[in-house]
Amino acid sequence: MPTRDFFRLTLSSITAHRLRSVLTALGIAVGIAAVILLTSIGEGIHRFVLQEFTQFGTTLVAINPGKAKTAGTSMGIFGTERPLSIEDAQALKRLPFVRAVVPFVQGNAEIEAGSRRRRTSVYGAGPQMPEAFSMAVRSGRFLPADDPGAPRAFAVLGSKLRQELFGDTSPLGKRITIGGSRYRVIGVMESKGTVLGFDLDDTVYIPAARALSLFNRDSLFEIDVMYREEVAVDTVVAGIKRTLTARHGKEDYTVTTQQQMLDVLGSILNVLTFAVAAIGGISLLVGAIGIVTIMSIAVNERTSEIGLLRALGAKRSQVLNLFLGEAMVLAAIGGISGLGLGVGIAWLLHAAIPALPVHTPMLYVILAEVLAVSIGLIAGVVPARRAAHLDPIEALRTE
Repeated sequence: MPTRDFFRLTLSSITAHRLRSVLTALGIAVGIAAVILLTSIGEGIHRFVLQEFTQFGTTLVAINPGKAKTAGTSMGIFGTERPLSIEDAQALKRLPFVRAVVPFVQGNAEIEAGSRRRRTSVYGAGPQMPEAFSMAVRSGRFLPADDPGAPRAFAVLGSKLRQELFGDTSPLGKRITIGGSRYRVIGVMESKGTVLGFDLDDTVYIPAARALSLFNRDSLFEIDVMYREEVAVDTVVAGIKRTLTARHGKEDYTVTTQQQMLDVLGSILNVLTFAVAAIGGISLLVGAIGIVTIMSIAVNERTSEIGLLRALGAKRSQVLNLFLGEAMVLAAIGGISGLGLGVGIAWLLHAAIPALPVHTPMLYVILAEVLAVSIGLIAGVVPARRAAHLDPIEALRTE
């Protein structure tokens, strides 16, 4: 059979039963649209979270007290963990590859300025925090390099907290009370926004040693080390472990590189994207069942036509290919329609809710269309085989 006749027969069969063809394609279109929409939202969230996480740079290493992985049994008093201290942070500054070290303490306290009060986050930090976390000071200055163990009572406000406490007046040089202790405001930070759920604008920064005293803690929450880009991260980790183990007598801390953090986040977000895609796949399954049903009905309705084709010399393989081709064309049309529908809905959602991150990679578009055609091929196999194996004589007798 010439290729031209093959396509003519396939298309004529589709156009002869327009309503049936539209309903069949619609089943696939809804499934593809669901997959595209859900994966676009999942991929958008994936990119958003990773972008938020990496905006501080990619040369950071976090050190936390205690071991994340342990083995064996408890040693009682002999297994006591030694807290991370300001002195540990000072020791890490002496490593040759280090650009900045930030001792970090986090808590929550009531801030009072005149007659205004507000409970918000308090971050105890070191003077190198703006450099390590790519933050900028809008006015004044950040915490100075005082004696780490006995720093002066200075405070730096986030942009939102500054507006809440002082309005349009300058807070520089003013006194505020944090958890009952008085501090002098020496700076205001540029707006940084919300990062992974933490509003960095609605906060106040004070020296780490004073935060330890304020929250009655004996250990830093974390030490962040920023290293030079040309240094391998394994070298950095080895140097940090060598220094801290020498000070603590054992490895009672956890060193986490930014790549390790990204790997964990990436694996979690990949599971999220796969889960939402699987939900959309249920719609595709329904569409595939629709193709099997419609094509089976088509075989019953066209039995005499099949008998005539076989009587005129059409081979079983040609009849098989005719029905498979019809199923694939219907699925392809449904797939293209579903792509347009899914991308359109995703765009409208983002336009209506700008905070919702949406991204549709071209790879997903191509895979979705290939998936649609493949579903048409698989779903059409059983009806097509049934049509190809009909007895020509019996088929011709069917009215």
